[in-house]
Amino acid sequence: MPRINRNELLSSPTREVEAEEEENQEPFQAEGDEDEVLGEREDMEEEEEEGEDLFGENMEDDYRRVDELDKYDPEGLDQENDYETMDIEDRIAAEKELRKRDKKEGRSMTQGKIKDSLLYSELSEDLDPDHQSMRNKRKFHDLGSQADQGTDEPIESIENLDVMKGHGLREWVKMIGPKTEIYNRFKNFLKTIIDENGHNVFREKIRYMVEANHQSLVVDYNLLYQSEEVLAYFLVEAPLEMLNIFDEAAKDYVFSLYPHYHKIAKEIHVRISDLPLIEELRSLRQLHLNQLVRTNGVITSSTSVLPQLSMIKYNCMKCSFILGPFYQTLEKEVKPQTCPECQSMGPFELNMEQTIYSNYQRVTIQESPGKVPAGRLPRSKDAILMGDLCDSCKPGDEIDITGIYYNNYDGSLNTQNGFPVFATVLQANHISKKEDKLSFQTLSDEDVKAIVELSKDEKIATRIFASIAPSIYGHEDIKRGIAMSLFGGEPKNPGGKHKLRGDINILLCGDPGTAKSQFLKYVEKTAHRAVFTTGQGASAVGLTAYVQKSPITREWTLEAGALVLADKGCCIIDEFDKMNDADRTSIHEAMEQQSISISKAGIITSLQARCAILAAANPLGGRYNSSLTFAENVDLSEPILSRFDILCVVRDTVDPVQDELLARFVTTSHIRNHPSNRLDDEADYTTETPNTLTNTFGVDIIPQELLKKYIVYSKEKVHPRLNHMDQDKVAKIYGDLRKESSNTGSIPITVRHIESIIRISEAHARMHLREYVNEDDVNMAVRIAIESFIDTQKFSITKTMKRNFAKYLSYNRDNNELLLFLLKQLINDQLSYQKHKSKGILDIDEVTIKEDDFIERARQLKITNVKSFYDSELFKMMKYQFDPSKKTITQSL
Repeated sequence: MPRINRNELLSSPTREVEAEEEENQEPFQAEGDEDEVLGEREDMEEEEEEGEDLFGENMEDDYRRVDELDKYDPEGLDQENDYETMDIEDRIAAEKELRKRDKKEGRSMTQGKIKDSLLYSELSEDLDPDHQSMRNKRKFHDLGSQADQGTDEPIESIENLDVMKGHGLREWVKMIGPKTEIYNRFKNFLKTIIDENGHNVFREKIRYMVEANHQSLVVDYNLLYQSEEVLAYFLVEAPLEMLNIFDEAAKDYVFSLYPHYHKIAKEIHVRISDLPLIEELRSLRQLHLNQLVRTNGVITSSTSVLPQLSMIKYNCMKCSFILGPFYQTLEKEVKPQTCPECQSMGPFELNMEQTIYSNYQRVTIQESPGKVPAGRLPRSKDAILMGDLCDSCKPGDEIDITGIYYNNYDGSLNTQNGFPVFATVLQANHISKKEDKLSFQTLSDEDVKAIVELSKDEKIATRIFASIAPSIYGHEDIKRGIAMSLFGGEPKNPGGKHKLRGDINILLCGDPGTAKSQFLKYVEKTAHRAVFTTGQGASAVGLTAYVQKSPITREWTLEAGALVLADKGCCIIDEFDKMNDADRTSIHEAMEQQSISISKAGIITSLQARCAILAAANPLGGRYNSSLTFAENVDLSEPILSRFDILCVVRDTVDPVQDELLARFVTTSHIRNHPSNRLDDEADYTTETPNTLTNTFGVDIIPQELLKKYIVYSKEKVHPRLNHMDQDKVAKIYGDLRKESSNTGSIPITVRHIESIIRISEAHARMHLREYVNEDDVNMAVRIAIESFIDTQKFSITKTMKRNFAKYLSYNRDNNELLLFLLKQLINDQLSYQKHKSKGILDIDEVTIKEDDFIERARQLKITNVKSFYDSELFKMMKYQFDPSKKTITQSL
């Protein structure tokens, strides 16, 4: 409450006169007392220097009662209500509510308020008042003694933390006042940030970190910027100093929550993620030195994890005194000059027992292949991984790295260039791998719920087939094969002795211009992990592994090739026919045993290559000749062909109706996807149908992002078993295929084809999220295997084989699809007859066949009702017309 100033009004005339007379009165001086007077004057001068003497003769008059002054101003009094005296518990609760209000309104706290908040801190809830008061006194004493060391400035508040008073930024954050304020703000940031559900963000993160025994606490930079803008600005400009303060604050907060965690982790490191600005490796310049930067690239090589001196202690060899501790920096080696005990200049020996080491690893980051400008060589940069970041990534991983860009002196560079040149490195603070962005752990509960709901669809397999490369028209057999390869079968390794692969290998072969490479590019973008190579640009060591000398240790090191980098993923090889025979032979072991044996430069080892191989090849002469077998069309050996589970032959046949539909689809797709025609920039146009002809399966397409999550979830959670598999059907199919293969002289059928059928059936069961392989899965696998076998035959025997295996080929096909296939055959036969009859002179505009012939063909497939096919959209879309009076079917060309 405001109170009238007693000192201003308290004055009486008597005292004023007496004071004035004392000022004007000359001091009395006796002749014989000069020395005494001089001594009194000196005492008075000393007293004046010390300050005003408040203890005079009339000291008690200052405390006499003055009724007109000993009262409060009535304007500032609240006399309407009576307030009771608060006890200590109520006062603590009230102070807690006030602190919550201040945090919510963003109010800053001065030094006095900081002490008040410490007095009634949250720890007081669990302690008695007497114990808490003693604890707070000790805290005030520590805070005051810390503030008095090195500077007289008080602890800065939020209003003037960014006012550096002429100091440099790095010098400013090292001072005790700003350093303490940064420490308190960041610790308060960790305590108070909550999400939209009202949960403490970092308390949950710390709990997960402690459960996993980790030492890294990831902090989102955008979250820090929204809450503490000054700290975010300081962090980028002076990252080394700021991160040291952050680490100390995080360590204290973590150890306060989990007091015994220091027995597991001595240090806690704050990792900054999602820095807004991403710099390319080739754009790093002098401007970025000693700043926090974010870049990305591919790890090309890495050293082993080495111990680095962190805190050093030395032994004096003369007096055995222990010197230290010395904290090692990255710039130069720290050595003692003299011994403080015996003043000798050495020698000094490293104390091995009391010296503390830290993990150290050096990796090389290279620009991603897709981001290198045309005609330029990819740039690379060395990065240093410290602590628990070591071994967090391996060669071949595409990473996003945040770190401190700094320079160190390199004598070799100085010698080569003739003037002082510094080599630059990146000290990593946070690393995230590209494949980590989509893994089972990243799926939310909503994603899992949507996946499980989607799996209950009766036509889920057909919808997945239709969702593979939706921007490519037709090619249903290739889409089915790619879908099976993406889901994959179940690998088996009983007792660790005999390994059976679960990945499905596919070979696409056919005429040019049939979207083979587009299918490969789609798989590269969709698969969880994919490595894309070309046959012309890949060698044997590039695909498997190669040995080189490490530029750092001068030792022979093993570098991974494409197949090793694609471990647990998919390796895509385009232009498979352009590879040399020697290079192609090197992948025999990788395709079946899924391992690569190395015996070079004294290195004898075996690398894992557990990946599916998707290859595309062009036939000899440029176009596929249907009158020849598959082996005669493709210059590939039988061992290679037998290792492919599915062989897809793509033929560019002339069909006026299909050609018109394809041309209309391509033009419509180009028109719709032009940038100027997009109404919504955020829409995913690859998942939507440009027109009604995009989907030839007749079902709705699954969005691509959901499809990727569906594949990841199924491969992680579903492992189908073969307990209910129909073994007799597989055995009979194998016998029939062996018999047909020997009669026709086509690709040989081996035991590997039985394993292929089993793998495909497991992949089909995984599509439905089933734990067991049932009859439907086996039937689909048999259908795909027979279609693959028939496609590789000569055209002359294809019809006969389709008739022999008709009962297997018709599985899971819509009757309308089968009837359309039969109708196409009849129309093409009639068209060929009319052209031959007219000797190619007449232009044929339409073709007509009898309904009886069509019904007879349908009965062979056990289809009796064809009336519904006449009313279907598929019948009208293909420009067919049925005349009931004449009982004919006509197609306009």
